[in-house]
Amino acid sequence: MRRLNRFLFVAGLAATLLIVPAIGSAQVVGPDYRGPASKEWPLVGGDFGNTHYSALSQIDTSNVAQLKGAWMGRLNGSGMADKFSQQATPVVKDGVMYITTGQNDIFALDAKTGDTKWQYSADLAPTGPGRLIWANRGVAIGDGMVFSGQTDGNLVAVDQKTGKLVWSTDVGQAEVNHYGITMAPLYYDGLLFTGLGGSDSGLRGRMVALDGKTGKEVWRFYTVPGPGEYGNDTWAGDSWKTGGGAIWNVPTIDPDLGMIFFQVGNAWPDYDGSDRGGDNLFTASIVGLDYKTGKYRWHFQETHHDIWDYDASNAPILFNTTKDGQARKVIAEASKTGWVYLLDRTSGEPLVGVEERPVPQEPRLKTASTQPYPLGDSFVPQCPVDPLPGYLTGCVFAPFWDLPVLQAPGVLGGNDYAPISYSPQTDLVYVPGSIQNYAYTTKKETQDPVTGKRVNVSGAGAYLPLGTKLSGNITAIRPQTNTIAWQDPMPYRMGASTGLLTTGGGLLFVGQADGNFIAFDSQTGAELWRFQTGFGAEATPMSYEVDGVQYVAIATGGNRTNNSQRSDVVWSFALNGKLGPLPAPAKTGLKEQQFLNVAAVKGQLTSNTVTIGRVWSSADNKLDQESEYSYGPDNMSVPVGTTVTFTNGGQVAHTVTDQKANFDTDLIQPGDSASVTFNTPGSYIYFCVPHPWMIAQVVVSEGP
Repeated sequence: MRRLNRFLFVAGLAATLLIVPAIGSAQVVGPDYRGPASKEWPLVGGDFGNTHYSALSQIDTSNVAQLKGAWMGRLNGSGMADKFSQQATPVVKDGVMYITTGQNDIFALDAKTGDTKWQYSADLAPTGPGRLIWANRGVAIGDGMVFSGQTDGNLVAVDQKTGKLVWSTDVGQAEVNHYGITMAPLYYDGLLFTGLGGSDSGLRGRMVALDGKTGKEVWRFYTVPGPGEYGNDTWAGDSWKTGGGAIWNVPTIDPDLGMIFFQVGNAWPDYDGSDRGGDNLFTASIVGLDYKTGKYRWHFQETHHDIWDYDASNAPILFNTTKDGQARKVIAEASKTGWVYLLDRTSGEPLVGVEERPVPQEPRLKTASTQPYPLGDSFVPQCPVDPLPGYLTGCVFAPFWDLPVLQAPGVLGGNDYAPISYSPQTDLVYVPGSIQNYAYTTKKETQDPVTGKRVNVSGAGAYLPLGTKLSGNITAIRPQTNTIAWQDPMPYRMGASTGLLTTGGGLLFVGQADGNFIAFDSQTGAELWRFQTGFGAEATPMSYEVDGVQYVAIATGGNRTNNSQRSDVVWSFALNGKLGPLPAPAKTGLKEQQFLNVAAVKGQLTSNTVTIGRVWSSADNKLDQESEYSYGPDNMSVPVGTTVTFTNGGQVAHTVTDQKANFDTDLIQPGDSASVTFNTPGSYIYFCVPHPWMIAQVVVSEGP
């Protein structure tokens, strides 16, 4: 019955859609961006289909080796601190480039020279609601305004010519103290579409449409349905109230179908499904709505009852192709599971085929009996590669409980938010991927480190064991068969960093954590050009034309995920450029899991305290700056018998959990503390259960 129910809705809705007239098929409201971007790059994805493809061909496979920097623009120091990530794709309209920073500031630059025309400063306080992930993926433009989401949950509109604030709307309306907006909004037909981040803080996700002129809400669609709404019965009890389902990447729109499409993030609690039995719709899904009303059309769930943090977080793309002699309207999305999901966007039915297969079970986590397996190839390994000794291992959808199970793709494996691309020239889908092994565990019982008594512990977690190798690839996928056309290995994780650009010149552009900006032949994958930008080149590139000259641009502000070199620089390249490469940056990205502050803090500390939510400067032996997902210090040495106090100075609850289960503080609320006494010498590596990318260690010696 479970399997049948999952597919009945698709068939039923497909039949319904046949009698619904196509909305907007006669004309497009406003500028028509259905075709590939060319002289301008008016949306962060280039066009309505978010394909990250430019039809420009002045720069091609025969001359790309001559490419040099046309200009290197600076963004007034915005977003340079280590807590910020530069993930924005610039937008170019009428010779002006609009771009945001991880600090949430907006800049207008002369697209020909890089000179700053105006700056809007968000002036967000360093702490407060939503200050969890300091990143911003770009803007939308329309009605003479530039629109941008902020990490405090507000969406702002500024005057396109002056940068002056026109209106600001609190999208989350302060329902949850930890929501924020990292996605670029989408503007069409007078409406502004945005979602909220915050799945990892118990948000009830939603897609919201605002009036572009006023910022007032027009409609709202909850990604976790409430009582009486379709899908609510897939949530046990009241678990839907804080079910997660964030939307944190730009949606796409098909004016001909009158539909908007978006991806939905993980369920909450993300690694513990014991209290939220059921498939948990619409988490880990692609969803299609009527763009004018927000009414549900169809959905496809990629992971049932997600307990692995397998967000459907990558922005979907729309394109048309031919399969078996028939023209098809396709939507594609690359997932953390390591597959590309290819669907017919009129109905949500799989284009190539998806099989519901039985999977291993863990009844205590209420695992789903089956999971969807797309036919074709995965773009990253789905079982651990070179696993560390001493761990149990499992492949995609492997369950876990008390003993750590090492598996791939993992939390940041596969593809996270890095944009994929489709080239109509090659009829291929291009995907940046991450390869890494994660250890998953849930402990039902542990030992109190102070009293020695056995205590119950709720929650689950995932972490990267120290020494885990990190790498990635770029894969070209044939959409008709979902099989690999070519694949290039990459030395860094790509799925959680830079996205891809393809062009009419037969090129594919991508940046790297080590500062290199690279061009490949989009047909064969052969490398044709490489340029050292001097900073972490981990935003998504784009292309545009001014006065007959084609430019390719990328923001090189660095990224927190790979700890690459931060900056406030935007590079723009052209065949007539004069600027040469810079020296390689000091920070070149992570190739294995390690501590960011590699020098251990030694000597007499004023107190044996670790502050959560702050970064420790080993050079000055003091707390340096705020960072929600950090332990400060993250690497300390103490004599045996020392009691270390962990104080949460952040905005959300964190744990201090030993990866070998020697101790677990349970959740430490903001402002609270917990203590652990270290009576046995050794090295203790610990992490935060809800936020497993946080990792640190205490080295306990025999004496002072």
